[in-house]
Amino acid sequence: MKILIVEDEAKISEYLRQGLTEAGLMVDLARNGLDGHHFAMTGSYDLVILDVLLPDVDGWRILQALREAGNKVPVLFLTARDSVDDRVKGLELGADDYLVKPFAFAELLARVRTLLRRGAVPATETMLRVADLELDLMRRRVTRAGQRIQLTAKEFALLELMIRHHDEVLPRSLIASQVWDMNFDSDTNVIDVAIRRLRSKIDDPFEPKLIHTVRGMGYMLETSGEG
Repeated sequence: MKILIVEDEAKISEYLRQGLTEAGLMVDLARNGLDGHHFAMTGSYDLVILDVLLPDVDGWRILQALREAGNKVPVLFLTARDSVDDRVKGLELGADDYLVKPFAFAELLARVRTLLRRGAVPATETMLRVADLELDLMRRRVTRAGQRIQLTAKEFALLELMIRHHDEVLPRSLIASQVWDMNFDSDTNVIDVAIRRLRSKIDDPFEPKLIHTVRGMGYMLETSGEG
């Protein structure tokens, strides 16, 4: 599942990104209102965590634009504005929850999981399948040919990205930005190592092989074996 964080305080935004990533979620981060508005309106997210006081465009306007566009993505306001009027305004604009800073990460994570369970993702999208490989997004489980496979949070995020874009070549730069949230460094082999470990779990014991290397381009998940 993928979350957008719109937060201009660097320490808080990095704290949130690290914690949610370690919880197995994919995270995009915007550090000002303009970027946050662009990501929210053009991206596909299961949840938006939104500050109110932002440079350029405030959180109220971002939420209002989402709802006016018919976008029903769950929105959690995370803000220092703690007056009753602010809470009421946020909820009336269409926010799904409102958490005041400072906050405990455990509480935020519980609220995030609750919002995701409410049906942010349609029932048809809570299970991803390619061939005999299945990802249960709600329970964070992977099976192939009926056998349970244990993956780390990063491996799960990598496999989710590949299965959502199956039959597409994924450049290393895209994998780096989406799974590791970093710019691709040609001197690092972190992606190749992760792919190799993922293959050892979901491909080596099974047929057909699903993960293929496209030389000079990247990786893809497909069933034809022609990658």
